[in-house]
Amino acid sequence: MSNDRSDSSARASEPSEPSPSPALAALPALFAEESRVRAFAAVALGAGDAARVARVAGLSAKETAGALRRLRDQGVVASGADGRLVVAHERFRELARAGRPAPAAARDLAAEGDDGPAGIVVRTFVRDGRLVRLPARWTRKKVVLRYIAEQTFAPGVEYPERTVDERLRAWCEDGEVDHVTLRRHLVDLGHLRRSEGVYVRPADSARAGTA
Repeated sequence: MSNDRSDSSARASEPSEPSPSPALAALPALFAEESRVRAFAAVALGAGDAARVARVAGLSAKETAGALRRLRDQGVVASGADGRLVVAHERFRELARAGRPAPAAARDLAAEGDDGPAGIVVRTFVRDGRLVRLPARWTRKKVVLRYIAEQTFAPGVEYPERTVDERLRAWCEDGEVDHVTLRRHLVDLGHLRRSEGVYVRPADSARAGTA
C-alpha cells in the first residue's frame, strides 16, 4: 500500500504538459465553418466592407454578418484606420507566439535545483526559455551565453547559418537582444566556429570565454 501511495504522489507531482491558450485552441473551430473561411478569404483579398465580402464570398447578408461577427470576436479581422475591413496580422503573430514552445533543448535550472552562482545568473536573464536581456557585467554575460550555446547546439554538429538564426530567434522572441547580436557574441567567445557559412560548436566550448 505504501508503494501505491508513493507512486500516486510521484505522479501527482509530475509537471503537466502546458495547455494552449484559449484563443489559440479556439482557432480551428473558428475556421471549421465554411462561411467564416469564405468571409475571411474575401477580406484577405481586399473586400473592405460587408457588402463586398458578401459579393466576393458568395454569401447572403445574414451569413456574412454572422461570419464577420465571429471573425471580429476572435480578433482575426478588424477595421483599419480608414474603416475598411482588414486581416489582423498582429493577432496571428500573437497566437503564433503563444503556441510556440520554448527552445527544445532549453531547461529550467530552477526545476533542476541549480542554486549555484551560474544557475542564479541564468534564471535572472532567461525566463521560460527566452533571453530577456544580456547582463551588463561581462562575467555574467559569459555565463548566459555559454548556457545558451550548450542548450541550443550539439558539439561537433554542423549547422548552416539559416538554422543557427532560426534557433537563436527562438531565444530572442520579445527580448531586448536580436539574434544577429547573439550569434556574434557566441562566435566571439568561441562557442560557435564559423567557416563558409557553416557553424560548429566545438567540444571544448563549455570552457570558452570563462576566464
